[in-house]
Amino acid sequence: MSLRYTERLAEAGIELCVGSVGDSYDNALAETVIGLFKTKVIHWRGPWRSFEAVELATLEWVDWFNTRRLLEPIGNVPPAEAEAHYYAQIEAQAWAA
Repeated sequence: MSLRYTERLAEAGIELCVGSVGDSYDNALAETVIGLFKTKVIHWRGPWRSFEAVELATLEWVDWFNTRRLLEPIGNVPPAEAEAHYYAQIEAQAWAA
């Protein structure tokens, strides 16, 4: 099954994006984010009346997680702001060169 899957991805021009064998760090990060989401949204704000309500809450949480939450390790700024600052520095360096 996995060989067929890999072949099909190659035919479609899609590269696999998986960790190396025995490297669980990428999976651990995903599970941590999913656990945080379930704790802060699914369990905290439930019970849910509809699929649409869960979908809207998910969109709101993802927006907050990516654009507004403050991260201490990067200077108490949101991830989107830190990323914009990083790329602005890269662009400034390119223009200076």
